Amino acid sequence: MDIQEYIESGILELYVYGALTQKESEEVSAILAQYPEVQQEVEQIEAALQSLSSAAAPYNPEALIAAIKSKLRNADGVIQLQPSASQKRARILSFISVAASIIFLIGIFVLLNRTNNLREELQTVEVEKTQLESKLNYSEEALQETKEILAVIRDPQVTKVPLAGQQVAPEAYVNVFWDKTSNKAYIDAMGLPEPPEGFVYQVWSLRLDPLTPTSMGLLENFSEDENKVFELENPNDSQAFGITLEPAGGSETPTMEQLYTLGVVQGNA
Repeated sequence: MDIQEYIESGILELYVYGALTQKESEEVSAILAQYPEVQQEVEQIEAALQSLSSAAAPYNPEALIAAIKSKLRNADGVIQLQPSASQKRARILSFISVAASIIFLIGIFVLLNRTNNLREELQTVEVEKTQLESKLNYSEEALQETKEILAVIRDPQVTKVPLAGQQVAPEAYVNVFWDKTSNKAYIDAMGLPEPPEGFVYQVWSLRLDPLTPTSMGLLENFSEDENKVFELENPNDSQAFGITLEPAGGSETPTMEQLYTLGVVQGNA
C-alpha cells in the first residue's frame, strides 16, 4: 500500500469531518491502527481544524475583566453595553469563521453525495454494459446458428423430407434435412404445437419393410428454442421419419396413438 498516495487522496479529511460511511470509517480506523504515519496525519488535520475554529474568535479573560471594571467606574454608574470596535471585529471574525465552517461542511456533504451518485451511476452503467454484452453474444451465436442452418438447407447434397400431420394433429408439419455425409439430421419443428407439461417429442428413423423404428433422440427444451431447429445424429439407413409425443425422458418404442407427423424419404414411397 502506498501510504503517501493514501494520505494525499483526501479520505483522511473526510474521516475527520465525519463524512464517510460506517464501512469506510471502519476501513480508515483499521489503517490508522496499522500505520503510525497515517495516525499522525489525522492528528495534524484535527489540530488544524481546531486552530481554524478558534482563530476567528480569540478569548482574552484579562482584557475582558479590565473592560468590565472600566465600565463600572463611569460617573453615572450605568454599564454601557455598546460594543467596542475590537469586540465588533472579533464578533465579525467569529461569524465569518462559523459561516466558513458551515459552507465548508456543506461542500463536503455535497461532494460526498455527488460521489455516491456517481458510484451508483457507474454501477448502473456496468450492469447495462454486462447486459448489452450478453445480448450481443447471444445475437452472434444466433446469427452463427442461422448461417449453419441456411447452409444445410441450401446444400444440394442434403435430403429434405417433409413430414405431414397425422390424425392426432392434422395441422402439424415438420421438415427433416438429412445430411448423409455427416450422419446428421436437422429437424425444423416450427409446425409442431407446444408439448404438454411432462411430455417431449421423440424423433424416429424408420425402416418400412418390416416396420422398424430407431430412436434418433428427443426435441429437448422445445419451448425455449426460438428457431425450433434441432440437430440430431442419424447414422441409420432411414426410409422414413416419424415424430411421436412421449413421456418425459422418451420411450424405447414409439407410441403410435401419439404419432404427430410422418414422412417417407423420396424413392422409398
